[in-house]
Amino acid sequence: MLTHNTCISLIETLRQRRQKLASHIDFPAILWSGNSSPRNFPANVFPFRASSHFLYFAGLPLPNAAIRLEAGKLELFMDEPTPSNTLWHGEMPSREEIATQIGADAAYPMAELQLHLEGAATIPVQDPATWTQQSQLLNRWVLPRNPLQGIDLELAQAIIDLRLIHDQGALAELRKAAAVTIEAHKAGMAATTSAKIEAEVRAAMEKVIIAHNMTTAYQSIVTVHGEILHNEQYHHPLQPGDLLLADVGAETEMGWASDVTRTWPVSGKFSSTQRDIYDVVLAAHDTCIAQVQPGVEYRDIHLLACTVITQGLVDLGILRGDAENLVARDVHSLFFPHGIGHLLGLDVHDMEDLGDLAGYEPGRKRSDRFGLSYLRLNRPLQTGMLVTIEPGFYQIPAIINDQKVRSTYQYTVNWERLSQFADVRGIRIEDDILVTNNGSEILTDALPTDASAIEELVSG
Repeated sequence: MLTHNTCISLIETLRQRRQKLASHIDFPAILWSGNSSPRNFPANVFPFRASSHFLYFAGLPLPNAAIRLEAGKLELFMDEPTPSNTLWHGEMPSREEIATQIGADAAYPMAELQLHLEGAATIPVQDPATWTQQSQLLNRWVLPRNPLQGIDLELAQAIIDLRLIHDQGALAELRKAAAVTIEAHKAGMAATTSAKIEAEVRAAMEKVIIAHNMTTAYQSIVTVHGEILHNEQYHHPLQPGDLLLADVGAETEMGWASDVTRTWPVSGKFSSTQRDIYDVVLAAHDTCIAQVQPGVEYRDIHLLACTVITQGLVDLGILRGDAENLVARDVHSLFFPHGIGHLLGLDVHDMEDLGDLAGYEPGRKRSDRFGLSYLRLNRPLQTGMLVTIEPGFYQIPAIINDQKVRSTYQYTVNWERLSQFADVRGIRIEDDILVTNNGSEILTDALPTDASAIEELVSG
């Protein structure tokens, strides 16, 4: 149960959100929370995670529930706990108690939802059982991979307008997630010199998150193979000359995420080549963050990162030519293939269940250029947005060892010079940046990025 003060704060936050939604749409919306999915047999399920759109307006991660929003009012639909549920899971709050906690105007059993469907829009939930139920009840296909149409599209666009700009309730949660994530990364660094495999460092980091009654916002990446962008294996041994890349973020009980990456030397000391590349990535990180403010195009920040990294590689003798010209030819994407970051909120890639509707300003679409095709956010920044800034450098074998690539870039890349940096598989530095009225605030600023400070944290 929530405390009295927390409950009052949550009720007011949710009331303001649904009133804002009512100013955007003139039809009812029904949002489902979703349900657990079985791992192998029905009673053994994956951890439940409520739909983020449901969470934004309902506040609590209620399984197998729905809310109906219309004209600023909220109706809750969920069943009372059964005796067998109480047997296995203990006493649970009643439907009326939960309705009181979230400030619902009415509460009904799930069976009555079918009486309140007329003219309602929705957004598909990811689990198949729920989107099948949505499709059956609304008598139209509601599928996660189908482009939204009609009032469902109007609802999505209205929710995007709200969720792009974080209110004080959201920011309080996001700061909590960031604070725990910082602690987790420091614990991972401290555990590294005594760890034998990646899994031990992962365990040290996730222990901190679990101890705060939180979960990870995504599958943790803790790897000496940082060149694999989403490496989710943890069995590799830690060798003194390795770099360890840790992309780990906490998610609060209410579902709000943090997303942070640091890269550090297993031995506690960067080699000269590792330090050289690290400082190039850090220069891009710092330069980009300094440019974050309202009105700035996020795409321009991405291109700035590309230019800074490219110039750094030119200065190190790895690339040949003018940095801006090389970026225009997408040469940088040999080593920095992904975008500079993404939106952050209830989802680690916020609202990406809606495709590019949230990430891209209306009228814009993804580029087919390799150096821009993975850009997740292409909007002018606004006060209250939370974004990540995460430049990186990666020596991806499938790219740099491809003979066609080597032939194409034989005069642009100094392959012999690059071979001297073989101990740099992957480096990424990522922070969570809030756009403010006059610039930005780094929510994760208490976690150092300077190479010497990183070495001190690892060495203890």
